[in-house]
Amino acid sequence: MSSPSKPQIPFLELLPTYAELQAELDTAVLRVLRSGWYILGAEVDAFEADFAAYTGAAHCVSAGNGLDALNLALRALDIGPGDEVIVPAHTFIATWLAVSYAGAVPVPVEVRADTCNLDPAKLEAAITPRTRAVMPVHLYGQAADLDPILAVARQHGLKVVEDAAQAQGAKYRGRRVGAHGDAVCWSFYPGKNLGAFGDAGAVTTDNPETARRLRMLRNYGSEVKYVHELKGINSRLDPIQAAILRVKLAHLDEWNARRQSLAALYLERLAGIPGLELPGVPAWAEPVWHLFVVRTPQRDKLQAFLKERGIGSQIHYPIPPHRQQAYAEMNLAEGAFPLSERIARECLSFPMGPHLKREDAERVAAAVAEFFRGGR
Repeated sequence: MSSPSKPQIPFLELLPTYAELQAELDTAVLRVLRSGWYILGAEVDAFEADFAAYTGAAHCVSAGNGLDALNLALRALDIGPGDEVIVPAHTFIATWLAVSYAGAVPVPVEVRADTCNLDPAKLEAAITPRTRAVMPVHLYGQAADLDPILAVARQHGLKVVEDAAQAQGAKYRGRRVGAHGDAVCWSFYPGKNLGAFGDAGAVTTDNPETARRLRMLRNYGSEVKYVHELKGINSRLDPIQAAILRVKLAHLDEWNARRQSLAALYLERLAGIPGLELPGVPAWAEPVWHLFVVRTPQRDKLQAFLKERGIGSQIHYPIPPHRQQAYAEMNLAEGAFPLSERIARECLSFPMGPHLKREDAERVAAAVAEFFRGGR
């Protein structure tokens, strides 16, 4: 067992993101506080322009959080009651909740074993006359296989709403995620690759009418004050968070490169270990490693072993959405989506982040290797 004098290795630390950029962040926040403008305004406009340019999209419309971004995108595309939206069977439940919140029905499709993203080969079989959209998720920071998904969607006249909450900066076939589908939805939750210091979200799109509707829907359905064209909500990005995100966006590529270096270390050190399944990276993908997720039937024992050695880990995610009480009305028994259920039983996320020290990642890898050599 590791010496008690060795420091703990947390799953994720957020304070170092502030410490590294403290001077820039303090200046940005003070600029907002001194401006006297605290809802929407120039700071939010500037972030939206910066993030649209970064993703390659024509428009960015910010929102209060990632779940709202997903829901607003669906509503902006007129998807609601009576409609079906195809979603991955393995994802964070927000993907499904956004569909339900819009009044539509989530229709799960099994995922790929290597990336845990929606399997395009299983997409067409899930389409019915009520299907209006497909919502692929770029899970764990790796792009879903968009070309075949888009091809099937276009063939059937479906919208594509991407959940890119975990994929800021990820590339698909050399192009950043952000404008492939009809709308791309983002979360800037503090732990994300591009994270605010509170809740925040956005939608990017190339369609000006979709962007116009999004701007109204997030602001009480209003484009002109006290004139309400749509039944909107209040989901506006705070200018302080916008200022913080503008600072951090300038460092995103560098921080993603640090994550990629750590992931390469894990992949090299842990390659070929029997009983441990590493994440796959297709040739067309350039992940940004929001999470580094492995799978093993001994997941719980491995997690306990790492904890004994001062190493944090988490499970993303322990219960598939179709097995959650929130979706009990779907009556999907265990075994309905066997791969997604197996992923939930076996997945474990190792420490990952732009401020994880390389020597700490080496310690993590060494402890994992020790476990599978019989150190458990």
